[in-house]
Amino acid sequence: MEERQGIHILVDELPDDELVAAKRFLEYLRFRSKDPLRVFLNEAPLDDEPMTEEDRAAIREGLAGKARGEVVSQEEAERLLLGSK
Repeated sequence: MEERQGIHILVDELPDDELVAAKRFLEYLRFRSKDPLRVFLNEAPLDDEPMTEEDRAAIREGLAGKARGEVVSQEEAERLLLGSK
């Protein structure tokens, strides 16, 4: 239990700009041996491909659709696609 208390103290003393990194690392430790998918995703390389003009156009199109109100929630999309009420 002393180890856990020591970790709490360390977290409390972290500067605010380090909290995101600390949280991500603790989440990694929590799930690394429990969830094979999480392990796989955590160890996957970052997507370092440059963004293409096609990518940018797709993003602009999506943002324009959102601005026009053409976006539906995930629940609504599932209802429409699966035909449930």
